[in-house]
Amino acid sequence: MPVEAAVCGHRCACHAGPQPASSWGALPVGSAKPDWSEDPGRQHDWEEGPGGQPPEQLCLSVISRMGGAVSAGEDNDELIDNLKEAQYIRSELVEQAFRAIDRADYYLEEFKENAYKDLAWKHGNIHLSAPCIYSEVMEALDLQPGLSFLNLGSGTGYLSSMVGLILGPFGVNHGVELHSDVTEYAKQKLDFFIRTSDSFDKFDFCEPSFVTGNCLEISPDCSQYDRVYCGAGVQKEHEEYMKSLLKVGGILVMPLEEKLTKITRTGPSAWETKKILAVSFAPLIQPCQSESGKSRLVQLPPLAVRSLQDLARIAIRGTIKKVIHQEAVNKNGNGLKNTPRFKRRRVRRRRLETIVFLDKEVFASRISNPSDDNSSGDLEEERREEEATTPPDAKPEPPVNFLREKVLSLPLPDPLKYYLLYYREK
Repeated sequence: MPVEAAVCGHRCACHAGPQPASSWGALPVGSAKPDWSEDPGRQHDWEEGPGGQPPEQLCLSVISRMGGAVSAGEDNDELIDNLKEAQYIRSELVEQAFRAIDRADYYLEEFKENAYKDLAWKHGNIHLSAPCIYSEVMEALDLQPGLSFLNLGSGTGYLSSMVGLILGPFGVNHGVELHSDVTEYAKQKLDFFIRTSDSFDKFDFCEPSFVTGNCLEISPDCSQYDRVYCGAGVQKEHEEYMKSLLKVGGILVMPLEEKLTKITRTGPSAWETKKILAVSFAPLIQPCQSESGKSRLVQLPPLAVRSLQDLARIAIRGTIKKVIHQEAVNKNGNGLKNTPRFKRRRVRRRRLETIVFLDKEVFASRISNPSDDNSSGDLEEERREEEATTPPDAKPEPPVNFLREKVLSLPLPDPLKYYLLYYREK
């Protein structure tokens, strides 16, 4: 499994003690903690508690060599190709969800150049885990349409939105985030996706609902869920609390004792546990009591019942999609085809030297070790083959939103058309 290393700044999780669920990256590691035998002076930097004074200069936490890393992609599709090649993405549903939502859309504009690297990213309170972590989580959750999902430490909403594409219109999709500014950021990104992405019309979407609060203070009278994910390290004393959020037959995925762990509730008091991979997550931050000495309970969104008008819109859109598919089958014999993509060079697993810089709490880049990559000649040969076989003027066809075109062509009043399209921009 890949090992990601960090050169960390004076306010990172290495020095700040317990961090909130959304505030630090999920970094796959080969061992629970760094080996300090060669530099014991760094151990204090790693283990310093919340009361310690952090250093002002950058300090080296880990530099490690790793094997079998997922290569960076030039775009979202190539990143997904690499995750499939490395067997992080193994099912069609998960692949479709990853391709439907561009990871770069959840980055701040000035950091988008790093969006397609298999790295965690953090800026202030905003955080995204590494793509390989999200793909392992999605596979482990075994998502199906109509299920209920609770995301603890929902962050930017990237994972919740991908989950919503699988749950469909009759699922439940809730997230709890500690920081109010990150909750607002997630809502903005969700609004942007709904208004502008053609993927919204290709899927039946279960829109996430986000609330602000500490996920360890969820009201005890809340409903249980079919699927639960926690995006921060869960201490052993909180394991039973996490299990209590799960329905019988449900699946809980969380970092427990530095292992990404899948727990299935097979009965009222029966559980099956499976360790997926070694990971490094910052621990859940402990609740703070209010001035009155009482905990501030987090109220999750109510399980709303859809209106008849909304149900009619879902049914009409579903019928139109069936008509479009049937028309395509009659015309092509095999249904709608995906937009052709250029042939990509074969993905190779390479040994990499990785340093992730954290300057002002911003992750930078992954650096490959040229001495470990002996495939440059093969890659050059493949490049020449591609140039020889690809016409100079070949360009991918622009995607067509067939649902939108069909709705706009219907003999209906414009307000009704726009309602069927959720008032979305083209």
